[in-house]
Amino acid sequence: MRRLLSLLFTFVTVLLLAEVCPAQGERAVYGYNLNGEPVTSLASSGVAAVVLFFAATDCPLSNRYLPEIRRIEQKFYSRHIVVWIVYPNFGETSVGVKQHEAAYGVEDHVLLDPNHQLVALAHAKVTPESAVLIPETADAKMFRTVYHGRVDDRYLRLGLEKPIAAQHDLERAIEAALQKRAVEQPGGPAVGCGIIGRP
Repeated sequence: MRRLLSLLFTFVTVLLLAEVCPAQGERAVYGYNLNGEPVTSLASSGVAAVVLFFAATDCPLSNRYLPEIRRIEQKFYSRHIVVWIVYPNFGETSVGVKQHEAAYGVEDHVLLDPNHQLVALAHAKVTPESAVLIPETADAKMFRTVYHGRVDDRYLRLGLEKPIAAQHDLERAIEAALQKRAVEQPGGPAVGCGIIGRP
């Protein structure tokens, strides 16, 4: 009887581990590109950091930040930074995002995150919101989030906007990460449209 219970316990344990542990060699899926293909890599080896910007086609605040994100991308590109525009809302479609891209000049590194893999990794709550990830391994297969929050302090709350941002939180975080210094967290909350999950 003891042997039977022991075998049963072992069998159940193996089943449980199979559910929570990915198969050896299986790669994480971070989201889907605009052709519906899974994105299993955010960066190649040698990348210093990955920046995520959470956007929504119907969020005016995230739309207003797209030129700023493109500026940051151009500023840090030569320093081995990869920027991804992430569309996390349930119901976003490839067709809608492609039209959004055309309107706002977003070109590369765009993905849909319907299962909220990156939302969870970045602790994102609203669009627009940003995150800085540092590779934990040389092959850039695992990441650690060192910053998540607002891009800057332009919006104090919904309906209250400064003409010009005084604190550039995301830019400061990227610079600190590149210099391997402690990354200062945002000086206030991200303001925007709540991220919509599956019903």
